[in-house]
Amino acid sequence: MGSVERTREIRRRRARKVKLLKFRKLFAKCTNEGEKVQLLAKARKISPLFSFEEVG
Repeated sequence: MGSVERTREIRRRRARKVKLLKFRKLFAKCTNEGEKVQLLAKARKISPLFSFEEVG
């Protein structure tokens, strides 16, 4: 694996982590189930095994 490819992989991972953190914060603010379902669907597009219940 070349260093450029590895750098891109790390950048993608960090961006994914930031986006999922943003979704966690929005999920905590949500009041109705419809918004929660939409956020979970968006998060699952980024990371298929993602769950808002887990702490990490």
